Amino acid sequence: MFNVTVIDGKKIFKYMIAIAIIIILSLLLKQSGKNNTIQTAVQKIDSYPFVNCMNTAIASMRYLNNSNGEENNKKASFISSVLNSELAINNRIIAKNVEDNSNNVNLNTDEDLSIDDKSELLDTEIPENIVTQVVDENNIKATYTNNYENVEIKNKSGLELTEDILTPDVSLDNKKDIIIFHTHTTESYTPTEKFNYQMTGNYRTTDLNFSVARVGNDLTDLLTLKGYNVTHNTTIHDYPSYSGSYDKSYKTVSDMINAGNPSQLIIDLHRDAVGSGTDYGPTVKINDEVVAQLMIVIGTDAGGLEHPNWKENLKFAIKLQAKANEMYPGLFRPINLSTSRYNQHLSKGAIIIEVGATANTMEQCLGSMKYLASAIDEVMKEE
Repeated sequence: MFNVTVIDGKKIFKYMIAIAIIIILSLLLKQSGKNNTIQTAVQKIDSYPFVNCMNTAIASMRYLNNSNGEENNKKASFISSVLNSELAINNRIIAKNVEDNSNNVNLNTDEDLSIDDKSELLDTEIPENIVTQVVDENNIKATYTNNYENVEIKNKSGLELTEDILTPDVSLDNKKDIIIFHTHTTESYTPTEKFNYQMTGNYRTTDLNFSVARVGNDLTDLLTLKGYNVTHNTTIHDYPSYSGSYDKSYKTVSDMINAGNPSQLIIDLHRDAVGSGTDYGPTVKINDEVVAQLMIVIGTDAGGLEHPNWKENLKFAIKLQAKANEMYPGLFRPINLSTSRYNQHLSKGAIIIEVGATANTMEQCLGSMKYLASAIDEVMKEE
């Protein structure tokens, strides 16, 4: 026989109604599949705090039914406090996930570690007496139309490149702040035992621990260790729709600039999309280490869009590549000069850097970042 006072029963009933509403909303939202952010929050509701709340509440009600009087009131109060606490926890989880930008995925990057601690995890050691050799396997023969000293340029813009245009006499006013972002954030590489993942698309993944965003994270840490203020934005611009990626990334970067970010060196880090399988993965052997080759892409106004900064962008690219060619010959393929603008009108130091291709591994791409960071550092010191 149940022995629960009317007042206590009402309290418990109210809380059970609240739980039932949350369960119903959870099921409805899961079925809709229309809002990834809210779905993430719903999944959080299914986690430990909610289950723990039910277990505690049900066990306490069973115990309560065998009590009476003052002891009964104390146990009803206990149930009330448990439910209040657990529901508050889940409300905070929901609010946090809804507030977060669903396109910003947190990388598992040891965020609790200091930069000094991270340095032990990064491959920062650059060997002395550098000997480099471009690897022909899985590569495409490099071709070019123009050159400035040791820098080769493949001019696909149709514009005439004069000596004045190619001379790298550009200087950035801000030498300490850098933006790194990814227009095609989900671009990924050939899986390995260490970096094994489930592809979302053809060599693409929304798990940014395995995409080009992971490469950007290492570049960020390496440059930070050298004293730069680096903003690494991992907003996904190419999923679920690849179309309009550059429009989305334009908004991301322009918003950062308008919010007061003073960076002039703006790097859009990509993975080369010239292939889509295991046939093309350009590498260079630096001493005994095989790392991914890099390629700078520079846009112009040849496609009809206003782009007053393209010559400065090209000059900076030549300056960076000249330094890299001096330090690590073969790290870069020829600069690709295109008709498209690629949002590079936002700064006179805006460039695209392609890191490897689909046949490259994450290990190879991460390996090339210490050489890229070192070349950037040397160029910025000379500015």
